Amino acid sequence: MSAYPPPDPSWSPAYDQTRAHEVVAADDRNWSVAAHLGSFVTAWFALGLVAPLVVLLVKGESSPFVRRHAVESLNFQINALVYSVVFGLLMFLLIGFVLLPLYAVFYLVCVVLATIRASQGEDFRYPFTVRVIS
Repeated sequence: MSAYPPPDPSWSPAYDQTRAHEVVAADDRNWSVAAHLGSFVTAWFALGLVAPLVVLLVKGESSPFVRRHAVESLNFQINALVYSVVFGLLMFLLIGFVLLPLYAVFYLVCVVLATIRASQGEDFRYPFTVRVIS
């Protein structure tokens, strides 16, 4: 059982109450974990959106669960790239020296939480993420 209450259906118009008790195959959980954890690994090369994009293209059509996690991770990685560039530019105003490390910690915590939730067969929504891909 999750320590978090189930998502409020009014919070996300795309939330389907029937997914709350969805049984997810181990293979789908592994691909979903790869979408999140792979983005963290490839982020070291400033290409964090490659892993979720590959997972989406390879497995997104065959599994709705994998697709949801890959799209969520891809959206987060796009946002992370934008935030990192903005915070990097804000280093000229010195505030970036505070914001960039704080965002790095936020990024790490979110990716770890998403990976854990995916491995448990649960959905995860990254906070403060503009969802450009649906």
